[in-house]
Amino acid sequence: MARQDRLMRLMTVLRRLPAPVTAARLAEETEISRRQLYRDIATLRAGGALIDGAAGVGYALTEDPVLPPQSFSRLEIEALMLAIGSLRHLGDATLERAGRDAVARIIATLPDRQARQAMHSVMRTWRPTDMRPEVAIDMDLLRQACWEETSLWIRYRDLRNQMTEREVWPLAMSYSPEALLLLGLCQMRQDYRFFHVARIEALRPGGTSFRPRRVELLRGFRTRRSDETADQPADKETPCPREPGSSSSS
Repeated sequence: MARQDRLMRLMTVLRRLPAPVTAARLAEETEISRRQLYRDIATLRAGGALIDGAAGVGYALTEDPVLPPQSFSRLEIEALMLAIGSLRHLGDATLERAGRDAVARIIATLPDRQARQAMHSVMRTWRPTDMRPEVAIDMDLLRQACWEETSLWIRYRDLRNQMTEREVWPLAMSYSPEALLLLGLCQMRQDYRFFHVARIEALRPGGTSFRPRRVELLRGFRTRRSDETADQPADKETPCPREPGSSSSS
């Protein structure tokens, strides 16, 4: 791991975990040795970060030179904590951790009173643990393909239990309490489709770029949906009307 990336990860952990954090926990979270950890703590202190504590006691980040001060109302803090807390129900551990890291960086910029309010927020989210089916594919690969506008090959078992393999242009992901859906332009059907991500049994890069058409295709999809006379539930795998011109190759 590059030195700068290692130091950034250590700062993120110091922001996220309740203080004081032991050296053993910091070393585990950052995947480095304790000896390297002590050197990195010294480097951060030399760079201006105020980190209290010592080996055998634990560490606490008392002043972060990287982040500017922030201020939020009590309700804004509650809304932020509620939104981040809901990520744990989506079945995406990487996304949940990213949310926790982000909110830790925000809390680190708050005045003491507001930081305490964030740590003791009263609003919580809940759902039954068996509502969402498990996802078996690499979610990082799926997200990267959406961001980079590159195609994916998927092996998919539909709601009728039929297996197909197809190339898809991934456009967006939709999270609900019951399911995680992928909206894609299916190259086999030359049409928009919703795919239940939990029903994708295999995933690999397709190698086809459709940049910069993602925004255009999403706009076309929304236009088509708004023109439909019959509502189609978002958690059903239903074909959408063909988008004129969407069959052109990248």
